[in-house]
Amino acid sequence: MLIDFLLFMENKVVIVTGASSGIGLAIAYEFVKLDAKIVIAARSIDKLLEIEQDIINKGGDILAVRTDVSIESDVENLIAKTIEKYGKIDILINNAGVSMRAMFNELELNVFKKVIDINFWGTVLCTKYALPHILESKGSVVGVSSISGYAPLPARTAYCSAKYAMHGFLETLRIENLRNNLHVLIATPGFTESNIRKSALSLDGTIQEDSPRNEHNMMSPEYVAKRIIRSIKRRKRTLILTRIGYVIVWFNRFFPKFTDKQVYKAMAKEPNAPFK
Repeated sequence: MLIDFLLFMENKVVIVTGASSGIGLAIAYEFVKLDAKIVIAARSIDKLLEIEQDIINKGGDILAVRTDVSIESDVENLIAKTIEKYGKIDILINNAGVSMRAMFNELELNVFKKVIDINFWGTVLCTKYALPHILESKGSVVGVSSISGYAPLPARTAYCSAKYAMHGFLETLRIENLRNNLHVLIATPGFTESNIRKSALSLDGTIQEDSPRNEHNMMSPEYVAKRIIRSIKRRKRTLILTRIGYVIVWFNRFFPKFTDKQVYKAMAKEPNAPFK
């Protein structure tokens, strides 16, 4: 089975956005182990170049492209550079994202827009430019999402809106391409040890810096990466990684009022929560 898995991923061309840290970085390294050709994209070119050199030193085949996924010209350049070097695209991992934490009535609208632009429009733009090549290879489009794309979290209006929109976009993309052998995966990791909470935006757009949660008691990015890659191989539609995630999704579907109260209570216990 391991040999089949290795052969399946060998020489696949994979684009990973938000690849400078966290889940995106872990996904890139896991694909390198499987002899895939990796294109990493993020806004920090310095971090990308460090990762690129490290992977080259390990014998990997990689291309780093500085990309702000909310800027169309950046995305167009990312896809063009990938095709120029590798001639195809097999898998697109839409992982770039930014979180936020603030009550909507206090949140500045430019912050709301920034979260939507990165999380939702970044997925739309990357998929739009990569899709013709992925259809040709009968490959995969992956959205790294969140349980907040299934059930709302207080003080995360912009983030939840972006994830709900991402789900609707990817679900529709899948059904549009039922006869084209396009694989679409929506992956919802749950709380993962990463810097997304430390880099979350506050009500005025300043970076939160301190995570409201104990990062050491969460899933590792490496575990999440392995599960996502396994789901791509199996061409799964959805991946919910935690039991609590399954519980929240199920209860929100059938008992939404009860779920609202329980989620509210749980999130209100976070340090410096903007509501009580």
